[in-house]
Amino acid sequence: MLNEIVEPLLMWFRANARVLPWREDKAAYRIWVSEIMLQQTRVEAVKPFFERFTKALPDVHALAVCEEDKLLKLWEGLGYYNRVRNMQIAAKTIVEEFDGQLPADYEALLSLKGIGNYTAGAVASIAYNIPVPAVDGNVLRVISRVLASEEDIMKQSVRKKMEEDIKAIMPKDCPGDFNQALMELGATVCVPNGMAKCDICPLASICKAKALDIVMELPKKTKQKPRRIEEKTVLVIKDGDKAAIRKRPKKGLLAGLYELPNLEGHLTADEVLEYIKERQLAPIRIRQLRESKHIFSHVEWRMTGYVIQVEELENAKDTGMLFVEPWKTQEEYPIPAAFGAYADYLQIKLGQEKYEV
Repeated sequence: MLNEIVEPLLMWFRANARVLPWREDKAAYRIWVSEIMLQQTRVEAVKPFFERFTKALPDVHALAVCEEDKLLKLWEGLGYYNRVRNMQIAAKTIVEEFDGQLPADYEALLSLKGIGNYTAGAVASIAYNIPVPAVDGNVLRVISRVLASEEDIMKQSVRKKMEEDIKAIMPKDCPGDFNQALMELGATVCVPNGMAKCDICPLASICKAKALDIVMELPKKTKQKPRRIEEKTVLVIKDGDKAAIRKRPKKGLLAGLYELPNLEGHLTADEVLEYIKERQLAPIRIRQLRESKHIFSHVEWRMTGYVIQVEELENAKDTGMLFVEPWKTQEEYPIPAAFGAYADYLQIKLGQEKYEV
């Protein structure tokens, strides 16, 4: 039954495919960069990041030798910073072992740091026309609905079975188009949130979930554990035209990035002032800022903040802070978007906000 989707899906894709920067040039490097960026991030949001990243680092060699702060700055706002670190590790391997070109081999792609079945399948099929599946959340949803499958798509065994089923029907002459068509349908028609657009779906006539009126009940997946809640107090410490930032530890959440100084818990103004004075900074005034929250995959930060004007920096000791002009912070220091609500008080933008009109 699944083989019935091939022809209508390809016809639909060729008539409706979105114009995207990584589709204009199907170089393996560009496909790889785009697919890593698109994990957990919407297509429209990725476009400016992709353009900026590939302009600064146009090939594997440039990525392999890029200085870490610059690399993280280019990724700022996309989150999941270990992904770009893994990309750089993979780039070094590609330079050393594959003459600077992503290998035209599925298993070789899988051997690279940070490349799993989906990314390897996308690069192999789109860039090199190798008939292997690229199964992401969009594809799992489409196939689950077409087959009216009640199986849990979070199970590796279910994903593996779908990969095998898709590989069996994959057209050998255009595997890249077929994989992209499935992804495109899931992203634009058979959507994850909100009502699926069955009235314009090229597979509506053969979709079992539509026939059974259970489209919105599928796919089935195990609910995630609740996120851990962490309370933080963020400090916007200003001295004239400079503001404090500091580097995070080399390991753990947001490793190696810069941040606005912050403390555990929701502190009072008096507690914040005591912290400032302990570091021999001289506070002139303090003002409480609005509350904010930021959601990571397994953790949720619930933040409050203060802006503190200080003087006599020459007397400060052991603060672990850098006092930098805000424009320089925006241009040179990678700061996660988690602090975006408080970056406003420095009149700078972080991550995706920098690209929004």
